[in-house]
Order: sequence, then structure tokens, then C-alpha cells
Amino acid sequence: MYLPPQFKSDDRSHALALMRASPLASLISTDAQGWPFVTHLPLHVEERGDELLLLGHVARPNPHWRYLQSSPQALVTFLGPHGYMSPSVYPDQQRVPTWNYVAVHCRVTATLVETPEAKDALLKKLIGDHEPAYAAQWRSLGEDYAHKMLAGIVAFELRVAEWQCKIKLNQHRPESHAAMRAHHAAGDAAAQALVTWMDQLGMGTDE
Repeated sequence: MYLPPQFKSDDRSHALALMRASPLASLISTDAQGWPFVTHLPLHVEERGDELLLLGHVARPNPHWRYLQSSPQALVTFLGPHGYMSPSVYPDQQRVPTWNYVAVHCRVTATLVETPEAKDALLKKLIGDHEPAYAAQWRSLGEDYAHKMLAGIVAFELRVAEWQCKIKLNQHRPESHAAMRAHHAAGDAAAQALVTWMDQLGMGTDE
């Protein structure tokens, strides 16, 4: 992605925080005709030593898993909080509107998860992310039902080869930080979430 140096974050903790707080990712591959093919899906973020992996699955009728099988390299994007920013936050008039946002892009290599046991373990990690209490219900549904459901999905591990984190909050315009913070704080939930990122970067008040 376009990544001006003032918006680039090399802080791995920033990238991990965004991916875990906004797990609905876009998985992007190319189809048989060479066109981009996108699936929106939740991904579990896992650190194994220095390695970073993203775990997920698609419905078996979704052809995306076949594209990953034939061409394992893909792109995953996560979009965090975002919001419109009015030029009124600046002390001068020669400004234009913009959009503030936080995003992570990952270049990945996919490996399909084949066995029912491995798929079940992967599903339990996703359940643990979003509704841990459901794990007991999943276990109670019975082995036959579980195998039927597992047969209906194709799971995969996406090994992250490279990641980029973009935090676009106009950090390079300190004269606007206090007004920008107030503007986002008065916006919708997505805009309000940007205030947390501003605070993490020490952008709460003007100097």
C-alpha cells in the first residue's frame, strides 16, 4: 500500500493490536482468469516464536481455497477504526478534507489444514477469540455432526512473510491534534476509536 513515512509504523505491537481488535480481514488472491478474488473472513492471529500466522477457513463451495492451493501467495488486509476529518480542525483555511484510518497489510503464504482434528483445533481458536462459552456447545453437538460441519469447510494457515502497518492520523500536523481529537471524539463509534490510537501516539493535546 502507499505508505508515506509519517504514517508508517514498524511497531509490531501496533499491528497485532489492530489485527486482533479488527479480525474481519480481506483475503485477496487471483482467480483462474487472473482477476483479484476477495473473501471477507475472521482470522485468528497467532505468534509462534518469531513467526506470525493467521488462521481461518472458508466454506468448501467457496473457490478461494482452490486458488490458495494452486497459488499459495496472497494478500491479507485489516482495516481498523476510521473516520472523516474536516479541514476545520486546522488553524488556517487553505486545507482540504481527508480520512483518517489505521490499516495492516500482510503478504502471506497459505497452507491448507487437511485433517478433521487439525480443523477442529483451528475452529476452537476462533471460538476462543469471539465466544469462548460456545466451545462447550460445540463439543456437545456430537461427533457425527462435528465431522459433517468440518467436512463443509476448508481451513488454512497463512504464514506472514511481510507486514505493513499504516496509522494515518496526520501525526505530522501537531497544530491540529487537539482539534482533531475533539472532532473524532464527537463522531461515530469508528471515529471515536481513533482517539484511542491518538492517545497511544501521544497526540491528545497540542504542545
